[in-house]
Amino acid sequence: MQDQSTGDSVLKSNGVQLRSNMKLYLLLLLLITVVFIHLAQDESYSAADSNMQDKKVKILWREDYYNAELQDTMSMIVMNSSYCSTLPDPEKAAIAFVATFVGNDCWWDGQYTNDRSNLKCKVLTELNLGYQCSEIHLEFLRQWFSEDAKALKRLEDCPTTPFTATVQETFDSISIAVEGQSIIVNFSVTGSNIREDLEWHRTEEITFRNAEDKVFIEKEIKLD
Repeated sequence: MQDQSTGDSVLKSNGVQLRSNMKLYLLLLLLITVVFIHLAQDESYSAADSNMQDKKVKILWREDYYNAELQDTMSMIVMNSSYCSTLPDPEKAAIAFVATFVGNDCWWDGQYTNDRSNLKCKVLTELNLGYQCSEIHLEFLRQWFSEDAKALKRLEDCPTTPFTATVQETFDSISIAVEGQSIIVNFSVTGSNIREDLEWHRTEEITFRNAEDKVFIEKEIKLD
């Protein structure tokens, strides 16, 4: 009987030890899981923050190239394609808004249509926003500027002006700077009136505010 009692005690002791080890194992597993979740969240936040960190980048500029067929030097718009492909949506909205109202190598994709619905422009193409004044283009901007009544009003007069128009403006440069929640788009423009043989230049800076998944126009400055 003593041997059986001793055996029962050993089994109980082993059972208590096993349960204690299991609790420690589960606690350790829980701690490891919490640590991994925390690290994953940190990486996610870091990736999001890196897209909207303070920076200044040139988006568009012009370069001269020689056209052998015309035997003349032409000025061509060049886009920062690698950067445009990684733009966060608030910055994309700011650039697309500015590009809506200034020409950028816009021409009909295929035959001209009476509803002017197939005007392909260089900036919107780089931003994957479809044709000028298309539903894709305008709906994206309406979403981001949905709480900016003045911006929405301006989008109601979306122009469809090809680069052959008698009176037109075109970009010479666009750069973007991010400072905290501010998105600053600086751009220079050349305008012309072929009929009256007129040409003009201007440089502007528009500051947008990025707040709670919406973009607002904060201020506009004419630099010259």
